[in-house]
Amino acid sequence: MTRLSVEMLAADAPEPITSAGHAQLGIAVLASIAVIVLLITKFRLHAFLALTLGTLVLGAVAGAPLDKAITSFTTGLGTTVAGVGVLIALGAILGKMLADSGGADQIVDTILAKAGGRSMPWAMVLIASVIGLPLFFEVGVVLLIPVVLMVAKRGNYSLMRIGIPALAGLSVMHGLVPPHPGPLVAIDAVKANLGVTLALGVLVAIPTVIVAGPLFSKVAARWVDVPAPDRMIPQRASEDLEKRPGFGATLATILLPVVLMLSKALVDIVIDDPDHSVQRVFDVVGSPLIALLASVLVGIFTLLRPAGFGKERLTPLIEKGLAPIAGILLIVGAGGGFKQTLIDSGVGQMILEISEDWFIPALLLAWLIAVAIRLATGSATVATVSAAGLVAPLAANMSTTHTALLVLAIGAGSLFFSHVNDAGFWLVKEYFGLDVGQTIKTWSIMETIISVVAGGLVLLLSLVI
Repeated sequence: MTRLSVEMLAADAPEPITSAGHAQLGIAVLASIAVIVLLITKFRLHAFLALTLGTLVLGAVAGAPLDKAITSFTTGLGTTVAGVGVLIALGAILGKMLADSGGADQIVDTILAKAGGRSMPWAMVLIASVIGLPLFFEVGVVLLIPVVLMVAKRGNYSLMRIGIPALAGLSVMHGLVPPHPGPLVAIDAVKANLGVTLALGVLVAIPTVIVAGPLFSKVAARWVDVPAPDRMIPQRASEDLEKRPGFGATLATILLPVVLMLSKALVDIVIDDPDHSVQRVFDVVGSPLIALLASVLVGIFTLLRPAGFGKERLTPLIEKGLAPIAGILLIVGAGGGFKQTLIDSGVGQMILEISEDWFIPALLLAWLIAVAIRLATGSATVATVSAAGLVAPLAANMSTTHTALLVLAIGAGSLFFSHVNDAGFWLVKEYFGLDVGQTIKTWSIMETIISVVAGGLVLLLSLVI
């Protein structure tokens, strides 16, 4: 009978699990995931509570004492929040600054002023990709919906021709590119290099977003030919402002953390000496914490001050930016607790041992596991953190680049076929005024294209690097 033990992680070579143990652990995993799925989909329970209860089921069915299961869960929750919680908070603050200062509107308006006709879908995917770097998916949707509706109405475009590229840009950034929560949690779980993952994530994201955005939007517009719905367009933040930040300053602020993290990755490759003074400097400034903190501090001067925000408005803005992420932090933390329980109960080791007899590449296995959890729970974040915990042992002997590709394979799988158990599905449906069938033909198919194209690119890259 498998005992749950935090100390197991410290062991260099875990004891092999017997075939009976494999069967018991397999049942435990299936039972726990089934409980999580049932609680989220049938009883509409919050994902945090569902993951917590699912973890207890995992420990109980695996034959572990519940006090050990609780210890593993709380340890994983604390470690995950400690690793990514501050980054999520800084990203939320930056996103709030970007929205309230009118900086996001400035980027949108500037690009749209230079685009028209056939180039408009490409402009929309560019806008969404840039805006999507620091913003959570839901926030990005709310921010861009007024722009999508206005462009579709004023230019007499099909809503799908404009909306699909915007959604694709946001979704690809959310699933593949740190500092979004999902990729960050996966990076932490498999001990991947953040800079390398970021660079490869951008490399995979560009062709993926082109296929799923502007190209697929042509097909989606034929399948679902609907105009922008006649509804009141929400007021944009900058309509209440006398002035707003410039395009260049706003873009530089958004891209600053990306540039710093990519610079660290480049210096690590070129110098490759941990004791070198230059590399040590970039190890600090290129860490996600410092990179995002720098962007927030710079944003005070490049975003808030040009918009006329005095220091008395800074604290309320930060408080409003942090409030919505409480649920996200709890879900991510609980996912980390579930992941840790999977590892401590020996499930990760079991998958590692079983997969040795399979003729499935590790990256494809990671993608398939993420797809299964995504379809079951509807949450890309839950799929990412759970899959990362299951496949983490597979990264033990991988190179730096292949470990980064493992993160991207998980992220790609976590986006597969959004349907009725996904909050994003209903968000898109209601904002665009679609019925369920139309949403599946457009949004759900778009998400599937993103998952398959990104997963295929990850597998191709694994053959050449």
